[in-house]
Amino acid sequence: MELSGSRIVVECLKEQGVDTVFGYPGGAILNIYDELYKHSDEIRHILTSHEQGAAHAADGYARVTGKVGVCMATSGPGATNLVTGIATAYMDSVPMVAITANVAVNLLGRDSFQEVDIAGVTMPITKHNFIVKDVTKLADTLRRAFKIAQTGRPGPVLVDITKDVTAPTNTTKYERVEIAPIVRDTRSIREEDLKKAYKMIKKSKKPFVFVGGGAVISDAYDELKEFVDKVDAPVADTLMGKGAFDGTDPRYTSMVGMHGSKASNLGITECDLLITIGARFSDRVTGNAKKFARKAKILQIDIDPAEINKNVLTHESIVGDVKEVLERLNAMLDQQDHTEWLDYIAELKNKFPLNYRKDILTGPYIIEKLYEITDGKAVISTEVGQHQMWASQYYKYTSPRTFITSGGLGTMGYGLGASIGAKVGKPDATVVNIAGDGCFRMNMNEIATATRYNIPIVQLVINNKVLGMVRQWQTLFYDKRYSHTDLNDKVDFVKLAEAMGAKAYRITKIEEVEGVLKEAISLNQPVVIDCVIDCDEKVWPMVAPGAAIQDVFSEEDLES
Repeated sequence: MELSGSRIVVECLKEQGVDTVFGYPGGAILNIYDELYKHSDEIRHILTSHEQGAAHAADGYARVTGKVGVCMATSGPGATNLVTGIATAYMDSVPMVAITANVAVNLLGRDSFQEVDIAGVTMPITKHNFIVKDVTKLADTLRRAFKIAQTGRPGPVLVDITKDVTAPTNTTKYERVEIAPIVRDTRSIREEDLKKAYKMIKKSKKPFVFVGGGAVISDAYDELKEFVDKVDAPVADTLMGKGAFDGTDPRYTSMVGMHGSKASNLGITECDLLITIGARFSDRVTGNAKKFARKAKILQIDIDPAEINKNVLTHESIVGDVKEVLERLNAMLDQQDHTEWLDYIAELKNKFPLNYRKDILTGPYIIEKLYEITDGKAVISTEVGQHQMWASQYYKYTSPRTFITSGGLGTMGYGLGASIGAKVGKPDATVVNIAGDGCFRMNMNEIATATRYNIPIVQLVINNKVLGMVRQWQTLFYDKRYSHTDLNDKVDFVKLAEAMGAKAYRITKIEEVEGVLKEAISLNQPVVIDCVIDCDEKVWPMVAPGAAIQDVFSEEDLES
């Protein structure tokens, strides 16, 4: 049948099973929005308060569902406002398709109104991108975009469409295509690499399993559990790996790195084999990379060959989808026994537990209480900073796709939009966004999005009236020179939330926490909770920038 370009966009979205789009209209994309209006019973559109919120919402939707998240924006500033969200998705390997519209072909390159080369701008932060100037190529381009976003290591793809391509009078033949499911590519998994890994594991006396976001993305929860049990090893994770392995399991030692537990950091330092699964050895994890796991042979499993030997040199590696690799290794492995090693790790956990002050209201207390009330079953999103670290330390994640955070880019303002996308993607889940007051200020206008559609997210603001993590560094490493990190002004988050139509509370005492959290979750409407804590609360333990992870120190270490 003969269809316009804008109708083809909608039909291609339907082909891909897209049920929700997050976006913001404008002149260049109006034809597509007009078509979306006609198909609003098939595709839900969420109008965010800002295009950045749309990108983060699509990202959050993708992370909790495993499906491709879709966002839309118009040309020029509309498109550039997506950039931070696209970069966030790129750094964390999130499948997302961003559809933008540009000025007509005859206006390209003329500095036309709201013209920008968004394909050029986003080239370094997309897995691939396209500009479509011919309506006959539109459908195939969109299909390619969705396939690329999901295949192998996922990532964002941008499709920029000139306005004339979407014009009602610009038509071409369209035939619906049944989209085949994405099949895991196993061609890169080499038998010789599996055999080498098997020999390393058999020989090891003190193995340690280190899990990253790749294990979440590949849905390898069951395979990872079987593998860990067979290897008989302790397990640590990255921010992105949360929930890939049950955080309540006795083998679990918490996070590794700058704010990792002492048990994880010291255990990895002492192990003789580090099995790294779907992690990229970020600088926040390794500390001084030259001193990282120096006693260990390193086996790295990753779908992306570019990650092998990029940050840390490995002894052996397996390139392939984590789920498939673990299935094959599990079939090869006999049951190992490392009781003595596990006992040593258990001693480290007992000797160096996470702790915080119990006499005042703190971020850790609020998050532990949230964990208790939700029985660990909520979807938690975060912004970036101290609250993010506390959320990773004090909320235990027992299943994948329940911790939504900007790990690679560290995007302040990410979590609120992401929580909206997560709630839309998992409407039956309790979704809580944990923010610092500095982060909340970045995109707090998305509370208006939540109230517009009655998307019942709970927004916790851990309010210390400073940029907490930056202040922590200024205290420890900059001789308490607090340069421009004080946020102690007259902004009232309760009044702001109420002005945008949300229910709002303020917590200032320990005794108020449980009652307010229970009520907020039970209301089934957007809620903001302003939690006022001391400005000098810190995240412990910590590794100083540039130091080795074994040099991890606590508040008690600092005082002594």
